[in-house]
Amino acid sequence: MLIILAAIILFHFTSAILLFIATIRNVWWVSNNSYLDLWYHCNTTDCYDIPKSATYEAAYLQIVQASMILATILCCVGFFIFILQLFRLKQGERFVFTAIIQLLSAFCVMIAASIYTAEHLSFKGDDFKNGEYGYAFVVAWVAFPMTLLSGLMYLVLRKRK
Repeated sequence: MLIILAAIILFHFTSAILLFIATIRNVWWVSNNSYLDLWYHCNTTDCYDIPKSATYEAAYLQIVQASMILATILCCVGFFIFILQLFRLKQGERFVFTAIIQLLSAFCVMIAASIYTAEHLSFKGDDFKNGEYGYAFVVAWVAFPMTLLSGLMYLVLRKRK
């Protein structure tokens, strides 16, 4: 049981680290030595605010920002609730509350990455017309199944001796 518990904790930490990387790093879109993330547009020397990021045309970006931040927070809160439930639950009970929070985190990551995928190609910036998705975007998509599996593992996990 101790090995299973250690594996689940490691899996949860890995999910949290991937969410932090995907939220913080500035490589969601790469084009011509320029990088675009959720907050900044960077070239090889400087970073600037994303043009028209506060307008109706780029409202999707604010949704993606909020969803990624919420997913990261929920993943961290889910771990702390798991630790509390580990010592508070009676033997034989399931970690349902932790599972729900982790599944909500997976849902937020899926929303953020899906909206970014659907809406980013309509971005009309000259520097970013032609380009490709960066590694932080890929990490966000990898974090989705990891948080989903983590939530499902908590749902199945029972407290045993």
